Amino acid sequence: MPSFFLIFSFVLGTIIGSFLNVVALRYNTGMTLKGRSKCFSCGHSLSWHELIPLCSFIFQKGACKSCKSKISWQYPFVEFLAGLCFLMIFYMFPPVTLEGSVTTVFYLLITCILLVITIYDMKHKIIPDVLSYAFAIIAFAKLFVSPELTFIVPNLLDIFAGPILALPFALMWLLSKGTWMGLGDAKLMLGIGWVLGLVAGISAVVLAFWIGAVVSLVWMYIVMRKFKARYEIPFGPYLILGMYLVLFFGIRVIELPM
Repeated sequence: MPSFFLIFSFVLGTIIGSFLNVVALRYNTGMTLKGRSKCFSCGHSLSWHELIPLCSFIFQKGACKSCKSKISWQYPFVEFLAGLCFLMIFYMFPPVTLEGSVTTVFYLLITCILLVITIYDMKHKIIPDVLSYAFAIIAFAKLFVSPELTFIVPNLLDIFAGPILALPFALMWLLSKGTWMGLGDAKLMLGIGWVLGLVAGISAVVLAFWIGAVVSLVWMYIVMRKFKARYEIPFGPYLILGMYLVLFFGIRVIELPM
């Protein structure tokens, strides 16, 4: 694939990522997506050159031009992450044919939803039902649509992959009354199971637990030890990270005969 196309996909991702930041920050706050973006500290309406993904944050040295208050690292981080995801999707699933275009659009769409879920879960420690259901519905519907946009009948294992992977999380939520795991994680696993399938989905879950455990230990040692404060770590972003590690790099931590 030409380099300029990959550069374009990254830039497109950063632009979409900037918009997704706004969606996640305004979701469920009573604010709409209409109107100019403003500085949360002084209310200064941001001009176009203050809204260039990644570049504005760098040129402004991470501060508002008006009041000099610090701009959250969330903005450039999500923009870069979205750009990276878009680049990988266009590289792994290039839209060079009709079939490829359908697959590309599918992964771009669910990536946008999952990025909003990640931002919202990290900020509020909850996954909105409307987003997890939208992800699950799109992933489930894709099972019945071929890349040529014709109806197909998936095998039973693919259909039940979502519920099978979601069940352990639902049981942990039920048995612990929500102290071990949120029900939102079980709903999220429905979509992940339908995207990856059962075996690859198990690998994503294992990776999520491994990465989550390492990050939690580091967090407890560095942050909680210093500030003596408890902090709830959302698990949804780790599940999503595990899904993309399996999807993009084919990582398999377990193999089951099927």
